[in-house]
Amino acid sequence: MDYFTAKTFQIPALIGISAKNIEEHMKLYAGYVKFANYIQTKIKELSAPARTTDGVQSGGDAEKNAYEIAELQRRFAFEHDGMKNHEIYFASLEGGARPLSMESGLGLQVIKDFGSYDAFLARLKALAMTRGVGWAMLYYCSETGHLLTQWVDEQHLGHLNGPKCILAIDMWEHSFVFDYQPSGKKQYVEDFFANLNWSKVEERFGN
Repeated sequence: MDYFTAKTFQIPALIGISAKNIEEHMKLYAGYVKFANYIQTKIKELSAPARTTDGVQSGGDAEKNAYEIAELQRRFAFEHDGMKNHEIYFASLEGGARPLSMESGLGLQVIKDFGSYDAFLARLKALAMTRGVGWAMLYYCSETGHLLTQWVDEQHLGHLNGPKCILAIDMWEHSFVFDYQPSGKKQYVEDFFANLNWSKVEERFGN
């Protein structure tokens, strides 16, 4: 039984980011889905009560396999969040570039929290230039009523518990080196925002 199913995305021609890059990036995403499923299936197998047939033990044993289960459980957040981060990333590129409506709920929230769209965009771009591999994230915290920016190391270290992620910018080198080379990171960030469909982000903000 699969716990997760890979999604498909209809991404048009993009500024700077090639179709081949997106194609290869999708394969990497599929790997996260595959291994998220594998880990859950393996934990279930290793945790099942052991059965003996003709003196041969089959199945798992949670106590006997405690170390293996713990290491799989430790790894699961990496695979799961890698899957979910990519789904938000790819969805935000569907439908072609669209500007943020400053009269939308998200647009009004941007003004409330950052003062202007330009200040907001500058914050996100600066966040995306954080050294290291990871993700530049925009969250909305319904409890406090504020937008929050956050850097997430790898796929999962630093994710905020509670606020909803509404925008995820992949800043692993695999997302841009094919088209930009390592030195082109800043141009990749500029092109990402040039390609961004803000209506998709507005949808996540409003749901």
